[in-house]
Amino acid sequence: MNFNKYKRGYFMPPEPCFDWVKKEYIDTAPTWCSVDLRDGNQSLIIPMSLDEKLKFFDLLVKVGFKEIEVGFPAASETEYQFLRTLIEQDLIPDDVTVQVLTQAREHIIKKTFDALDGCKKAVVHVYNSTSVAQREQVFRKSKEEILTIATNGAKLLKELAKDAKGDIRFEYSPESFTGTEMEYALEVCNAVLDIWQPTPDKKAIINLPVTVEMSMSHVYASQIEYMHKHLKHRDAVEISLHPHNDRGCGVADSELGLLAGADRIEGTLFGNGERTGNVDIVTLALNMFTHGVNPKLDFSNIQEIVRVYEEVTRMRVYDRQPYAGKLVFAAFSGSHQDAIAKGLKYREEIGSDLWNVPYLPIDPKDVGREYESDVIRINSQSGKGGIGYLMEEYYGFDLPKRFREGFGYYIKDISDKKHAELMPNEIKDIFEKDFVNLQAPLELIDYHFTRNGDISVEVEVNFKGEHKMCKGNGNGRLDAVANAFREHLGLTFDVIDYNEHSLGKSSASKACAYVEINDCVNVDRFGVGIHDDIIAASIQAMVSALNRAINEKAKIEGE
Repeated sequence: MNFNKYKRGYFMPPEPCFDWVKKEYIDTAPTWCSVDLRDGNQSLIIPMSLDEKLKFFDLLVKVGFKEIEVGFPAASETEYQFLRTLIEQDLIPDDVTVQVLTQAREHIIKKTFDALDGCKKAVVHVYNSTSVAQREQVFRKSKEEILTIATNGAKLLKELAKDAKGDIRFEYSPESFTGTEMEYALEVCNAVLDIWQPTPDKKAIINLPVTVEMSMSHVYASQIEYMHKHLKHRDAVEISLHPHNDRGCGVADSELGLLAGADRIEGTLFGNGERTGNVDIVTLALNMFTHGVNPKLDFSNIQEIVRVYEEVTRMRVYDRQPYAGKLVFAAFSGSHQDAIAKGLKYREEIGSDLWNVPYLPIDPKDVGREYESDVIRINSQSGKGGIGYLMEEYYGFDLPKRFREGFGYYIKDISDKKHAELMPNEIKDIFEKDFVNLQAPLELIDYHFTRNGDISVEVEVNFKGEHKMCKGNGNGRLDAVANAFREHLGLTFDVIDYNEHSLGKSSASKACAYVEINDCVNVDRFGVGIHDDIIAASIQAMVSALNRAINEKAKIEGE
């Protein structure tokens, strides 16, 4: 890997520009412009059809974009027809401005204006490349010649806009801005602005793209601050950013660029775009959301947005894509699950409206996700906290602390042996099959209590295929039943813990009891009983624990 052949191809401003460092966060949403239908579309292996572009346009409107770049009308018949369809079928809402792209070439600009005929509101975005590499290698033109291309394009836009029926605004991009000398980029942009003479009521847009990422993000911020401080007509200009992601820093470039004075972002949903993609507007907007700032875009149903996006682009949203991926809220680690479960419970206990749950920078419900299916995920790495949380929140089982730990290990072992994640319904099935109301080899048939000082009980059971009547006394109902089993069934065990709760809040709710015993091989085992009657539930819980102990002993002796 010959690193010596590379050099830094970017240019720092001619003066220190670090005021952006003093700002802590972005406090106002920028103007968002989706370029999914142009920049995103031209990067697809199979570009979208007319119907797919219409479906995507409708999605972008629903999300809340007020500026949407709909294409490069002079580039292809589909691009041209898409714009004409939007206009002729009156599909553009009154509060939405469409944007079209054109090179600074006369015939392309004229065809672009033809495509806009009848459009109520539009931005015409003209560009030419200004970087050293493009000037020297592609165009082989001087700075003066490149400047002339930009100003001639600006003049033609202004001339054609006079006859346009709709409200036409102008945007200029010095393409490959990041590889352009800052003083020269400023000179070209100011020359264009001098032609357009924008006003605060009709602003021009100067777009300063990261056509190719060449520097660390703080350099780009300094470049933006320099332009922000020295552009002419600044009160009548929106500084727009269009970062690509070659170094993986598109989001950072955008955030620091906004701190440095930019007003507007051009990007795509989930970062689709040429090479490594454009900046991901979903991530940018929801990053602001986590700071308590309204991003003015609606991602409350992120899964539906992902579905439409994947359908029309044939791209896939990666499982770990920030905010939108299937696994971005998933916690498999035991310690993470425990912290999340405790954080959710703490928030409920104190009744807080503020979100500060460990490991979850955003409330999954704010983007249409669910704690049960999206957050606590169970596999061999999971812990008792996460499994216990699922059992309580999903199914209402408030497992005692020791049982929560034991059941957690029980489920982890099953997951490890299956080498698979276990879904909540699978965990519930295991719980009911292996712990609840177990009936073999000890089956509870009936019981009857009397009180004469101590409590006496007569219990009818089937034990290993034999019908038996068991009698016993004790200082409580469960103690009496335990003594009856010890005396008549020859079982050796101690009851060491008992818990109960209602499964639900209505008067018709079933009772759930948990009994822990220390069995004949000195192992602590839990059993669970569920019944309409709490006494029946508690006896059945002890029977379940005994059945687990008896079956495990038989298994050991058989081996």
